[in-house]
Amino acid sequence: MGKVIVVTSGKGGVGKTTSSAALGAALAQSGDKVVVVDFDVGLRNLDLIMGAERRVVYDLVNVIQGEAKLTQALIRDKRVETLYLLPASQTRDKDNLTSEGVEKVIGALKSHFDWVICDSPAGIERGATLAMRHADIAIVVTNPEVSSVRDSDRIIGLLDSKTLKAENGERMEKHLLLTRYDPARAERGDMLKVDDVLEILSIPLLGIIPESMDVLRASNIGSPVTLADERSAPALAYFDAVRRLKGENLPMTIPGEKRGFFGKIFGRKAA
Repeated sequence: MGKVIVVTSGKGGVGKTTSSAALGAALAQSGDKVVVVDFDVGLRNLDLIMGAERRVVYDLVNVIQGEAKLTQALIRDKRVETLYLLPASQTRDKDNLTSEGVEKVIGALKSHFDWVICDSPAGIERGATLAMRHADIAIVVTNPEVSSVRDSDRIIGLLDSKTLKAENGERMEKHLLLTRYDPARAERGDMLKVDDVLEILSIPLLGIIPESMDVLRASNIGSPVTLADERSAPALAYFDAVRRLKGENLPMTIPGEKRGFFGKIFGRKAA
């Protein structure tokens, strides 16, 4: 059975959907079979970032409501044959997502894919709680800004109380993905430093994605950054994050720093 990952954040605009696409693509590029599921009903963007917006015929709500089979709604990526997208509805509201329907869809996806990545809406509303409910692993995406970190702390509380794992008395595996990190701004005190974020959230660090125009350029052409430019700094950071997710013990590199090792950060904060 595949593993279910929820990519979540407390605040919008932190790069959560971009990260869902990049992590999904990077896992697929490593040979795994991956589906990325958009839970942001009414405000979907994942199809745009993955370059599949013109292929959407059926969506997650159609499958849950019994209006289409799962195989009819899945969209195979044009570039990586093991990467699939299950889009959200653009016209329905979140009330069309039922707990029973989501459980059935996630169960079916787990039996066919190595990884099921749930791109959660930001915040704590219904779509977000349903996206995290069946997760085995949570990736909390945050910017190094006080408001973003504070909201992420609240999400961590929900992961420890509202998920199926929490209800069964099990511990949710959680990781932090720090996005849009600019070492110069951090040094000037314009944003939090890595240590500050880890001190507040106290979960293991999966990766640090540098602030880069490469991410915006990739989104504008409808491609995850790991597919648009495999050698770009953010793509390399996502590839390293995926290797850590799969169990490799890699040193952590802070963007902009000449020294490559930051082992004292990686693995220091236990969930």
